Formats: sequence, C-alpha cells, structure tokens
Amino acid sequence: MNGVRESWDRFAKDFLVANRRPYPAGRWVAALGLVTSLGCASDRSQNHIAWEQSRIVDLTHSFGWDTIVWPTEQDFKLIVQHAEDMPGGYYYASNRVEMPEHGGTHIDAPIHFSKGKQMLDQIPVERLVGGGIRIDVSERCALDRDYRVSISDFDRWEAKHGRIPKDVIVLLNTGYARFWPSRKDYLGTELRGQEGVRALHFPGLHPEAATWLVRERRVKAVGIDTASIDFGQSTEFETHVALLSQNVPVFENLFNLNELPARDFDIIALPMKIARGTGGPLRIIAAIPPSP
Repeated sequence: MNGVRESWDRFAKDFLVANRRPYPAGRWVAALGLVTSLGCASDRSQNHIAWEQSRIVDLTHSFGWDTIVWPTEQDFKLIVQHAEDMPGGYYYASNRVEMPEHGGTHIDAPIHFSKGKQMLDQIPVERLVGGGIRIDVSERCALDRDYRVSISDFDRWEAKHGRIPKDVIVLLNTGYARFWPSRKDYLGTELRGQEGVRALHFPGLHPEAATWLVRERRVKAVGIDTASIDFGQSTEFETHVALLSQNVPVFENLFNLNELPARDFDIIALPMKIARGTGGPLRIIAAIPPSP
C-alpha cells in the first residue's frame, strides 16, 4: 500500500516541477491524490482510508435568487434556456448564469485592491489548499456589529491553542452566517446603491491585525463569514489592501464555520478559474480528520 502513495508523490512532484510549481510536501497533496484514486478498492493506502473517514464540511452558500451581493452590484441570475424533452427522445436542460465576481461565497484576487498584483487565474493553487485554523469571535461580534478582529483576539487564540502556524489558512468566525440570506440582518441594511454602502454594519478584520498575520505569521489566505474582510463602515478598505498587496487572497461570505474545530483541519478552496479575474465564485470545503 505504501507503493501507491510513493507513486502518487512522485507523479505529483514531477507534475508540479514540470509546471514550475514548488512541490508542497504536505498532507493535502496526498489527500488530493487520493481523491483521484477513488474506485481503486483493491489497493488503498492508509491515508486514503483516513481521507474517506474525514468529516467534510461545506463552507459555501448556494448561489440562487437570494444570494447576497454588495449594495452596488447586480443580483445573481439563473436564466433557464432549456428544460424539455427533445425530438431525439432525450431530456435536455441548460441554464445561463449572470453574476458579479464578488457576490455570494467568493474569492478576492490580489488585483482586486492592489494594482499589478495577481489576477484570479494567477493565484498559485498552493495558496488555496492547506491546513486551516478557526478564530471564533462570534461572542464579541454579537455585542458589536462594527467589531474588528484584533491582534488581541489572535493572542487569546494562541494562548489556548498554540502559535498560529506558518502557511496556514485563517478563517474568522463572526457568527454572521446565521443571518444568511436576510440582507437586513447580514449587512445591516436592505438599501441598495451608494446609500446602501453607507448603511452597512457588519464585523471585519482590523488592518493592523491583517498586517500582523502577514508579517508575523506569514499566513496563506484569510477567510470570513461576512460580506467583506473590512468591516461594514470602512471607507478606505485598509484590510483588503494589507492582505491583497502581499498576494494573500481573501475568502468572503463563508458558511458553517461554527462546525469547525479551532485547528487541525484542511481547507480546499477552488474558485472558478477566470482569466484576468479580480475574483470569482468559490467552492470551499474543510476536511476534519477522524479523532485518534
């Protein structure tokens, strides 16, 4: 069984080198490889069994007519083109999708708030897959709609769970996913346009804390279960700039963060690969390994 994993590791390394990607020797590589080998029941490695036994948590809101978008954006639209029996004797269904890049569960590419930085299709996959931690600030956010996650929140987390690892994906659990899809409760307003932007009230990450995560802990990516990594009343979007200017992508409008442990889980966050995109719809999941 060890030969299966060794063969996959050799293949993955050769593939990544050929495509000028560094070889990320970690458990996520093995996990992704094991997914591709589903069905090979005659020779499964122990890691494959562990992956199958892991609990998968979907961190993505479904896209639909009630998907929450920024007050200045157009709503998500699913337009039915075909849903009918065809003359050839088969049924055929096909829709057309219209949506903003930054609506629903989505990714912010660095170019979104930093000129000359990576576009969506230029973000290395290694940035989007890896170990994750969850910082729970839901109690503080329940008391203050304009709460900004601070360095002291990270200090408290580290005092209990240990130092935030390098190259980890940080997820901020404000508890606001429970309000989805109510625009009034989630955003603080139902107004649209610039009037709606001025009326936004929801938690975010303080720019000083964002800078600390980049410089002191060298994180891969940061996600949050609100409409923006900056709090609703931000006018300069300093947190976006602090992260994206360092090519640290941002995940917004996440779901089910309350189902995650504080640490020791994996994240796979794969967006639609839009050439020259500033962001795009994101399907993000967490894999929680079985308890020893």
